[in-house]
Amino acid sequence: MQKADVAIIGGGIVGLATAYHLVQMFPDRRVVVLEKEKEVAQHQTGHNSGVLHSGIYYKPGSIKAKTCRLGKAAMESFCEREGIRYDLCGKVIVATSERELPLLGSIFLRGQKNGVSCRLIEADELNEIEPHTAGIRAIHVPEAGIIDYKQVCSKLAERIQEKNGAIQTGFNVEDVEKTEEGYILRSSSDEIQADYLITCGGLFSDRLATLSGSPPGIQVVPFRGEYFVLQPEAEYLCNGLIYQVPDPDFPFLGVHFTRMIQGGVECGPNAVLSLAREGYNKTDIDLSDLLEIVKYKGFQRLVQKHWKQGLGELWRSFNKAAFVKALQKLVPDIKAEQLRSAPAGVRAQAMNKDGSLVDDFFIIESENAIHVCNAPSPAATASLEIGKVIVDTLAKYLV
Repeated sequence: MQKADVAIIGGGIVGLATAYHLVQMFPDRRVVVLEKEKEVAQHQTGHNSGVLHSGIYYKPGSIKAKTCRLGKAAMESFCEREGIRYDLCGKVIVATSERELPLLGSIFLRGQKNGVSCRLIEADELNEIEPHTAGIRAIHVPEAGIIDYKQVCSKLAERIQEKNGAIQTGFNVEDVEKTEEGYILRSSSDEIQADYLITCGGLFSDRLATLSGSPPGIQVVPFRGEYFVLQPEAEYLCNGLIYQVPDPDFPFLGVHFTRMIQGGVECGPNAVLSLAREGYNKTDIDLSDLLEIVKYKGFQRLVQKHWKQGLGELWRSFNKAAFVKALQKLVPDIKAEQLRSAPAGVRAQAMNKDGSLVDDFFIIESENAIHVCNAPSPAATASLEIGKVIVDTLAKYLV
C-alpha cells in the first residue's frame, strides 16, 4: 500500500493549485494528486473558455470576490514567471435596452467595491472598443483577459513533481475508508493511505465528500454549456470579450463572445441540463445520474421557478437560428453561416434542497479533511488563491 501525508482527489486546476502550494510550503511532506483520467485537466478545467476574470460580478465580501481578485493577481504573476502567455484584452458588459440600465449600474457598483478597474461608457465609446456591438451603455473592464488554463495546469504539474510531489493518473477513487490514522483511498487496482485528505472532484465533489463521511447537504447538478466559434472570416466582429447584462432571475451569465488565447472567437454558451455528470454531447445519458437529478427536491423546485428560461435554453440547443438570434442581441451583423459548432463544457453547479443555486464557493472542513464542494466560474482564475486558502487551513495540522 502506498502512503502519503496528503492525498488530493482531483487533477483539475483547483486540485493542482492546492498541491502546488503544499509542496512549496511543506517540501518534506509526501503529497499525491489522484486523477481518474489519463491526464490532468480533462474536465471543467480542460473545457474552460479561458477567461481571466476580474471579479466584477460577485457579492462584495464573498469568497468568490476575495479569491478572484487575489487569484487573478497570483495567476498573472505565475504566468509571468513561467513564460505562459495571457492577454488583458478587456471586456465590455453591454446594456442593449433601457430596462437593463439599473442592473448594469448595480454591477458597476459591485466592481467598484471589489476593487476592479472598470468604468461606465456610452454608446460612442463602446463602438470604438467593439465597433460591431449594439448597446446604449456598457461597463468597460480593461483588466479582464484570456489565458490557456490547460497550459497553466501542465506547468503546475511540472512544478509539483519537481518538489517530489506525485501525480497519479488513472486512479479512480471508488471507496474511502476513515481510519484512526487518516484515510484509505481505494481504486479498482490500488490503494493509498493518507493522513490528510483534500477533495477537489468538480462534477463529483458532492459524492466524494459523502464517500469520505462528510455529506455536504447540497447536490451537484450538471449543466452543459454549448458553444459555437466564428469562422475565421468573421472574427473581426469581436476584439476582446463581449458580455450581455445577466438576467437577475436566471442563474447564468447568458451568451457572450470570447476571443481565445489560442486564436479564434467562441460564442455562447447556452445552459441546458446535462443528462450525465460528464455529458458533453446531447446523446450522453447516464440513467443513474439522471434519476438522481430528477428525484432531487432542489432540482424540482428549480424547474418550477425557471421552467420558461429552461425551455428557451433547450430550444436554442436544438435550433441554431434561435441561438443566432440570442447572439444578434449583442452583435447584430452575425449570421448563421459564420458559426460552426464547438466542443461543449459541463458546469458542476451545487444546488440547495430549496432549489437555490449555491452562489459562492463552498468549502467544508471535517476531521483531517477539506472538501471543495462548489467551485464553478471563476474558480480557474481564483485557483491559486483557493489553493492557498486550503493549505493555510490544513497548515495547523502539518506544522
